[in-house]
Amino acid sequence: MSAARPGLEPSIRRFLEHPQGGPTVLRIVLGTQLRKLREARGVSVKAAAEAIRGSHAKISRLELGRVGCKERDVADLLTLYGVTDAKDRDDFLALARRATEPGWWHQYSDILPSWFETHLGLEEAASVIRTYENQFVPGLLQTEGYARAVTYLGHPRASATEVERRVRLRMTRQQLLDRPGAPRLWAVLDEASLRRSLGGPAVMREQVRHLIEMSRRPNVVLQVAPFSIGGVSAAGGPITILRFLEPDLPDIVYLEQLTSALYLDKQEDLDNYLAVMDRLCAESDQPSQTVPFLEKILAEFGG
Repeated sequence: MSAARPGLEPSIRRFLEHPQGGPTVLRIVLGTQLRKLREARGVSVKAAAEAIRGSHAKISRLELGRVGCKERDVADLLTLYGVTDAKDRDDFLALARRATEPGWWHQYSDILPSWFETHLGLEEAASVIRTYENQFVPGLLQTEGYARAVTYLGHPRASATEVERRVRLRMTRQQLLDRPGAPRLWAVLDEASLRRSLGGPAVMREQVRHLIEMSRRPNVVLQVAPFSIGGVSAAGGPITILRFLEPDLPDIVYLEQLTSALYLDKQEDLDNYLAVMDRLCAESDQPSQTVPFLEKILAEFGG
């Protein structure tokens, strides 16, 4: 990269050499780098849109990583931004190609909503995942039996084959906790999610035992928000905050709804939700109390 564009080379080269998070993250990195180039050259969004025969909205979606980008469009933008070095252009175009490749979850596209595909891609690239669940055990910590019960609850008209595919998707997703360089998972479970019997006592016994095992992993921290603390800071519903080592990826708050999700990355939103999560962790039982609490729950389920 030229001296006129300091700081751009590490992100592009790093993701080409060690891609992580699939196409979702690659699109965000590519879009961020193109935005930096545009702003450094003083090019307006309107001018950039005209260069690729598109609209203001198209440039915005591209720079936010919401959509993939054709190589021809990337090439035209690089020319507009004065990037003429062949190696620099090749790196950007290679990243554009990889950003359009399907992620591992593509095989489940028939049952996977597009708004959740984004979450899977971000989750795979995260260095820290902080989450609070008030109704269910978090998906990354569910057993097959528990996941099956949750799936039947959420998709009562699904065929047995579809249910099993949804369960398999969830089990495959959990593999990110086992890989080298796995993210740190910090989860707060509401006591209600542990006492609500999904799938029957046998399923719940297996699920609680699994939580005990997971709590002993070095990259997993579990806390319980017991009924005894009364109301909790995150009373509005489940919250997930994803943090990344890559400077081009801002922290993101993920708020899942019934048929959609919100992704928040504005600093004001991040600060608010981080404060909520911090208060929740302070109010909840400390991690050292988690296993005794879970053993008590296990005994109540006949374990």
